[in-house]
Amino acid sequence: MKNAKLLTVIVILQGLILAGQWLGAPSVVSQAQAQIPDAGGQRQEIISHLKSMNEKMDRLIAIFESGKLEVRVAPADDNKAGRR
Repeated sequence: MKNAKLLTVIVILQGLILAGQWLGAPSVVSQAQAQIPDAGGQRQEIISHLKSMNEKMDRLIAIFESGKLEVRVAPADDNKAGRR
């Protein structure tokens, strides 16, 4: 008797699931909305970043060519040199 009631409940629930899928009931998850990328805007942004990088590189090249670059090497710490 108990098995028959349980089987009836399972059949009813499966019927509800099937009806919901068949009738196209709204799902819990929202649909993904496709966005059309703005390729022209992306390219313009990349070009502006490249221009700023070129300006920075020009400044670095000017420093290197002027000979005003000075490199200083700090002495190694004896305590750190023994440890690895």
